[in-house]
Amino acid sequence: MSYLIAAPEALASASTDLSAIGEAIREATAAAAPSTTGIAPAAADEVSAVLTQLFGGFGQQFQALSAQSAAFHDQFVQLMNSGGLAYAATEAANSSPLGTLQHDLQALAANPFSPVKDLTGRPLFGDGANGAAGTGQAGGDGGWLFGNGGNGGSGANAANGGNGGAGGSAGLWGHGGAGGAGGNATAAGGHGGNGGAGGANGLLGGGNGGAGGIGGMGAQGLVGSTGTVGVNSGHGGDGFAGGAGGNGGAGGANQALFGGAGGAGGAGGQGGMGGTGGAGASGVGSGVAGGDGGTGGTGGAAGAGGAGGANRGMMGGTAGVAGHAGTGGQGGTGGVGGQGDVGAQGAVGVSAGQGGQGFAGGTGGAGGTGGSAGVGGVNGNGGVGGHGGQGGDGGEGASGVGSAVAGGNGGGGGTGGDAGAGGAAGTGAGAAGTAGHAGTGGDGGKGGAGGDGDVGAAGAEAVNAGQGDVGFDGGTGGAGGHGGNSAAGGTNGSGGQGGDGGRGGDGGTGANFTTTGNDLDHGGIGGKGGHGGAAGAGGAAGTGGTGGTDGNGGHGGDGGTGGHGGQGGPGAATPDPSRPSGVDSPSGGSGGIGGDGGAGGDAGGSTGHAGTGGAGGTGGIGGTGGTSPGYGGSYGGFGGNGGQGGIGGNGGGTPHGGTNGDGGAGGGGGEGGLGGYNTSDVGNLITAGGGGGGGIGGAGGDAGTGTGTGGAGGTGGTGGTGGSGNQALATVGGNDQAIGFGGAGGTGGAGDLASGTTGGAGGGGGGGGAGGTVAAGNAAGGGGGGGGGAASVNGAAGHGGTGGNAELFAGDGTTTTTNGGLGGAGGTNATGTGGGGGGGASNIPDLVQVGDGAPGADGADGGAGGLGIGTNNSGGPGGAAGNGGTGGLSFGGIQSGAEGRPGTYPSWTGNP
Repeated sequence: MSYLIAAPEALASASTDLSAIGEAIREATAAAAPSTTGIAPAAADEVSAVLTQLFGGFGQQFQALSAQSAAFHDQFVQLMNSGGLAYAATEAANSSPLGTLQHDLQALAANPFSPVKDLTGRPLFGDGANGAAGTGQAGGDGGWLFGNGGNGGSGANAANGGNGGAGGSAGLWGHGGAGGAGGNATAAGGHGGNGGAGGANGLLGGGNGGAGGIGGMGAQGLVGSTGTVGVNSGHGGDGFAGGAGGNGGAGGANQALFGGAGGAGGAGGQGGMGGTGGAGASGVGSGVAGGDGGTGGTGGAAGAGGAGGANRGMMGGTAGVAGHAGTGGQGGTGGVGGQGDVGAQGAVGVSAGQGGQGFAGGTGGAGGTGGSAGVGGVNGNGGVGGHGGQGGDGGEGASGVGSAVAGGNGGGGGTGGDAGAGGAAGTGAGAAGTAGHAGTGGDGGKGGAGGDGDVGAAGAEAVNAGQGDVGFDGGTGGAGGHGGNSAAGGTNGSGGQGGDGGRGGDGGTGANFTTTGNDLDHGGIGGKGGHGGAAGAGGAAGTGGTGGTDGNGGHGGDGGTGGHGGQGGPGAATPDPSRPSGVDSPSGGSGGIGGDGGAGGDAGGSTGHAGTGGAGGTGGIGGTGGTSPGYGGSYGGFGGNGGQGGIGGNGGGTPHGGTNGDGGAGGGGGEGGLGGYNTSDVGNLITAGGGGGGGIGGAGGDAGTGTGTGGAGGTGGTGGTGGSGNQALATVGGNDQAIGFGGAGGTGGAGDLASGTTGGAGGGGGGGGAGGTVAAGNAAGGGGGGGGGAASVNGAAGHGGTGGNAELFAGDGTTTTTNGGLGGAGGTNATGTGGGGGGGASNIPDLVQVGDGAPGADGADGGAGGLGIGTNNSGGPGGAAGNGGTGGLSFGGIQSGAEGRPGTYPSWTGNP
């Protein structure tokens, strides 16, 4: 039995209820559609998009189920109304509008926000995109409802920097984007780009306005042009100004209804450094001074800070803080001064051969002024001053060689250029900058060297041969140039070195005596050597700054060598009745005195070193004595004495403190000439000429007046060798014939004492010449020359010469003793070891004659102890006594030669 009741009223009521249920379902579906199918992305990245798509899918599935439920509902309603047309019509009328509306709602739910972005250019939700770096692209705006503004892209680095992009603004909620930074300038003198403005915040808050971008940096200015000789005195061009820094961007506005703040303004960019000043023209090769350097360029102005964001809020809120200005660019460095040219070389016959003065170096350019900066910034520092140019070297003095003149003086070195002054700091409203410091002064030029003197003319041949001319003096060295001055913070230029003195010319050779003559005649005396030129003083360092070294003094010129003595002529062939001793041969001429060494140059100041004195010239060699014709009582001519060595130059002094120069070494004494010899055996007494005495060694130069060392004394010359005595003839009747004496050896020259703060070593005495030999007869060999004189500290005294040999001839049976010559005495020494005495020599054996060897000479006394200077200073020990000479041997005789006695060793206070 069925209990189904189909009542139209009931169906109508139920249909109404179902319609209400369906409407409720539709409303719920429609209400859920926006939040379930069209979820806005949390951000513009891919992850947020995927999550949005995931949750949106859930909503779409719910909508699909709702659609299926609506279809089931339609079928149920149709079954409910299948029994009646009214119900079917009513059901049909109710189901069709609901399906259409649901379809429309589902289509809208599929992409609910695309029309908003398409119509307005910004979505309802999400942050704006950031501008790309280096493009100056603006940041995107945030969503209408939610989202922050994107940041602006930075400006491009270009010749003039590009501007930064503006930041994007927020909608209802969010903060504004920051402005992009301005680009940096890359071309010389280009300005930096401006920073971008910040974006505004949301109307309802959510953050502050965006900060403005910072300004870009300006570029350094161009370098000034190099100076040209002959144009504007060779002045270098000024450097160009640096580029200005970019301005900072303005902060974003505050537009929130409640609270909030505007964005901070961006900082201004830094100004570019000023260009370096151009270098002054170099005067080298152009005969001019160096040009001055150009001034450094002004530093670029700093960029201004951006304004703070305005406050547009309805209630409360604050404006943004303004950005500070940047830093002004540093002033450019001053240009370097040009180098001065070298002084002209001296010419013979023009201004006494004086070398030209070296040309001055150019002044360094001033540093550029620093760039200005506004409030909150820092003014630029001043530029560094340019370096001064180097002074040119002085010209060399003309050489007198070959022109019969003295050497010309060297020219003084050129003054170094002064350093450029430091530039002033910028003068804007910003904090103070620092002024630049001065540069370095140029070094002074070196003094020119003095020219060498010419050789003296040889003596003219005449009856009495002429003396050689004096050698010409060397030129004086030029003074070193003064170093360039500087100022506070700078460095002084160093002084130039003094020029070296020129060498003295050699003395002329004495003329030979070419005709026959007697002992009143002689060969020409050698000319004295020319003096070495004094050295130039070192230049003083510059003043005003710090540092800088005083120049060193030059080296004194060496003295010239003395001229050699001329040879003596032969004796006359016919005896001269007016000469009681017979016809004697002319003697050789003496050697010339060596030239004195030049004084060393003084130091330029307390930091310089004084120069060393020049060495004294060597004495000339004595001429050879003339030959004897062999008449009775005649003798060969004496050899000429060796010339005295020149005195060493004094070391340079340091009047302002410093190291004094060493004295120059004394010149060596000349060698004595050979004694003349006999050419015949006629007469009763035939004597060969004595050898010439060795020249005295020159004194060492004194040290400078401070801590220098005295020069070493010169070495005494070697005594000449005695001439050979010829054999005498035996007379009828068996009587002994007159003997021919060997010539005595010349005395060795004395070593001179050295002088100075620290005494130099004394020169050793010259060895005595060997005595002459006698060919035959009742003859005594010539005695050896004496040893050298005293020497100073550690100087070795000369040893005595060897005694001459005596030779025998066949006599008449009478026993005759023929003694060898005595050995020379050893020299003494102040503190060193005394020289040993020379050994005597005896005769050649004879069957009937007995000869004794001569006793050796006494050994020299030991030197005295050194004198103690100052309190509690002990004197030096005395020198060791010299050994006695060895006695001569008696060949065929009965007795041996006696030994020499040892020297004594003195004792006194300080020399125990």
